[in-house]
Amino acid sequence: MNDYKFGEYIYKLRTEADLSQAQLAEKLGVSDKAVSKWENGKAKPQIDMLKKLAIIFGVQVEEMLDMPIETTEKQITKIVITGGPCAGKTTGMSWVQNAFTEMGYVVLFVPETATELISGGVAPWTLSSNLDYQLCQMKLQLHKETVFEEAAKKIYNSDKILIVCDRGMIDNKAYMSDGEFKSALSKLQLNETELRDSYDAVFHLVTAAKGAEEFYTLSNNKARTETIEEASIMDDKLISAWTGHPHFRVIDNSKGFEDKMKQLVAEISSFLGEPEPFEIERKFLIEYPDIKELEKKPNCKKVEIIQTYLNADNGDEIRVRQRGKDGNYIYFKTIKKKVDNIKRVEIETRLTKDEYLTHLMDADTAKRQIRKNRYCLTYDSQYFEIDIYPFWNDKAILEIELSDEKADVSFPDFIKIIKEVTDDDNYKNASLANI
Repeated sequence: MNDYKFGEYIYKLRTEADLSQAQLAEKLGVSDKAVSKWENGKAKPQIDMLKKLAIIFGVQVEEMLDMPIETTEKQITKIVITGGPCAGKTTGMSWVQNAFTEMGYVVLFVPETATELISGGVAPWTLSSNLDYQLCQMKLQLHKETVFEEAAKKIYNSDKILIVCDRGMIDNKAYMSDGEFKSALSKLQLNETELRDSYDAVFHLVTAAKGAEEFYTLSNNKARTETIEEASIMDDKLISAWTGHPHFRVIDNSKGFEDKMKQLVAEISSFLGEPEPFEIERKFLIEYPDIKELEKKPNCKKVEIIQTYLNADNGDEIRVRQRGKDGNYIYFKTIKKKVDNIKRVEIETRLTKDEYLTHLMDADTAKRQIRKNRYCLTYDSQYFEIDIYPFWNDKAILEIELSDEKADVSFPDFIKIIKEVTDDDNYKNASLANI
């Protein structure tokens, strides 16, 4: 899916030209995050941009075209737009279509499966049990997503494809008991971690029943039956179901509907690395939290992480990471290339389990393996990650990713902040791994 070879080629040309990402971006009229996406293999420039790059770097455009761009797999990103009843998903889809088509994406929409089934006469109240209905819905959802992914690979007129799912597989969890969901996963031979994290990002629109009650209605969706109270409860269940995903955003009703739509587009743009608001990550040292209380919260999910640093040359930082829970894991390799004293290029690759195990044979024995429990917490429409390290019993690290550096952070009252450590190298994982 990602062309890392081409990304390394762009990185080599840029550094040889003694240009920072920001300087190159300014010459091209794009964001430095777009340049970062090219270099880390998560996106590729289109032909007109290649011509500009060739001029800047003093190479023949044919040389750049010889790189495997059009002949390799496309940049296909699959996201979920979810939310409580009457949250604005239908309008949001229209905004996404318009905004990202203008940015050069082909936007494909996977329609909401529940609406299709219920409108066609297949509903929880027409089948023998809720589990039977949910199995039908999950099977159809899986099939539809597979078809859309296969179709995306064959689109010829764009190398940037955005697949937008109107709800994803994990939405079903909110409409089932824990026992029903486990049974469904077993019958479909799926596990929750892989199912949830198969999407690149998830964006939750909060129901109008929470903060915009005067706009809540049943009239614009025949499949909707919830009262305001039921809609609010369902919204909470959906947020809880998706909590734990590596990139989950909650968009509330605090600024009016149009601003809500603008924020949706901005959050997706930021994730894709397009010239919209940049993602800002802030890190805080906190007092050791009450783990038992965290684990009781429905909007908090534990994720087990093992991070191993590998031998590297030229000042690069290479690590592999195992992420998941209860024996179900996904694996990543991350390379950080130093550009200057502040900036680094980050290249992240998804690994198979066998690839991950092979990389472990090249572990840097001068650094300890980082093992931590990460508690993903949604609170006040914000998404926090709390890292608990086994070598600390009095403190922990809290992180939050923002799309606006001026955004206020509303900390949960049960979290006690010691100090902000965003720019303190002592609290980076690479430093904590030093023996």
